[in-house]
Amino acid sequence: MPYDPTPELAALSLPQIAEAAAARRLPPIDQWAPMQHGDSLMRIAADGTWFHDGGPITRPAMVRAFSALLTRADDGQHYLLTPVEKLAIAVDDAAFVATDMALRTDRAGQPVLAFRLNTDDVVLAGPDHPLRVAGTADVPAFYLGVRHGTEARLNRSTYAQLIDHALTVSSPDALAVTSAGQRFGLLPA
Repeated sequence: MPYDPTPELAALSLPQIAEAAAARRLPPIDQWAPMQHGDSLMRIAADGTWFHDGGPITRPAMVRAFSALLTRADDGQHYLLTPVEKLAIAVDDAAFVATDMALRTDRAGQPVLAFRLNTDDVVLAGPDHPLRVAGTADVPAFYLGVRHGTEARLNRSTYAQLIDHALTVSSPDALAVTSAGQRFGLLPA
């Protein structure tokens, strides 16, 4: 089933971005307790490419549909959930890739960072969608909480957008950003 991709973030106001984020109708996977378990024969590569049985899934609408069924357990294992099945899916790094970032301000004048994902989802960083940094000072990796324990890794250009913004609002030795009232340090531990 075709879908209309979200317009580019640069063209949207914060209310439009928030509306796009809220408009994604997701299944209630947190309410499902499937009895059957198995392997999906699927893998998400570090670059965000989805594979099934060794071949790439080339239809964006299929990837978007499957991504709505993703969850990550406390041990880091990802699953595709349906009401009747819980299928393991291999994930090389993160389930999603953040491909763009936009800075907006809310009605109170506070900054809000909006991220577009490779699945055309829009996520607003904040308490429910935290930013975290991993890796080392020489090779950092930035992640954004998406939903049900899953994360998006910021791609290189999105990481550069985030750091450019952070350098305008903080010092290099205490690199941090604020979004939706939440402060996020951007230096690896």
